Amino acid sequence: MAKVTFSLDHGTVRRLQEAAERLSLPKSEVVREAICEFHERIGRLSESERLHLLKMLDEMLPAIPARPVRQVDLELKAIRRARHAGGRRTATRTRS
Repeated sequence: MAKVTFSLDHGTVRRLQEAAERLSLPKSEVVREAICEFHERIGRLSESERLHLLKMLDEMLPAIPARPVRQVDLELKAIRRARHAGGRRTATRTRS
């Protein structure tokens, strides 16, 4: 194990002491577990972020036009053909 030194505000120290007492653990163990839990949450959405994104999705879904699958397939084929043919390049432009 490595020994490290941190500066913590008084409120954090008080919460650390309370947690250690309530859990009957050394303060260092409380810190290790807290860091481990925090690390696992990195990259995950908070509850407020999740709710915000769900609200946005609910607002956007009705705006998506409903089209027949055949029409979508034809449009995708046209896009693929255009990309394969060089996209937006004009007929007068040559490749080097």
